[in-house]
Amino acid sequence: MANSGRRNSEDLGASNSNLPQQKVEVVVANPSAGEVNILGELSIFVLRVVFSLFMIHHGLEKLQDPQGFAEFVVGKYFTFLPGDPIIWTFAAGLTQIICPIGLALGVLTRLAALGLLNTMLFALYFHFVDTGLEGFPLAVVEGHNYIFELSAIYAAISLYFLCAGPGRLSVLRKANKVTYYPQVKKARL
Repeated sequence: MANSGRRNSEDLGASNSNLPQQKVEVVVANPSAGEVNILGELSIFVLRVVFSLFMIHHGLEKLQDPQGFAEFVVGKYFTFLPGDPIIWTFAAGLTQIICPIGLALGVLTRLAALGLLNTMLFALYFHFVDTGLEGFPLAVVEGHNYIFELSAIYAAISLYFLCAGPGRLSVLRKANKVTYYPQVKKARL
């Protein structure tokens, strides 16, 4: 009798393994309208848009004089990059124009933020090689700002959007669904 019970559970486990996996969607509870921090969401939206406008400005600046940027920045400080410095200049300029558009709209936000973070890391490298840390964090410098300060702030904002996403006020907002395929457990006796 014990053997027949064991066979049944083995048969049950074998038959379960032959079943197709079922798709299960779990809907994470949305907070009601009263629970949404609208000021927080508006702040994230304003940060996305203003940051994007400044990034576009920097991209246009590079494309206004690509030869100068290629010669005096890329050619001088990024000699380890393969190929012609003008290609890297256009890559940086276009990244700083295209990615902010996606970021401002909330379309492919994390990918756009990754592109901008990458550009800002190169900018930080340039500033550190050019001027060093300038006595950071305790020195008071001549211009009242560290030369690398703006690039560091832009990198931090890019990192934020890379990790946190666009917030609720975006064109492509992620649905609050999680899809998974549960594993069928074999019955034990």
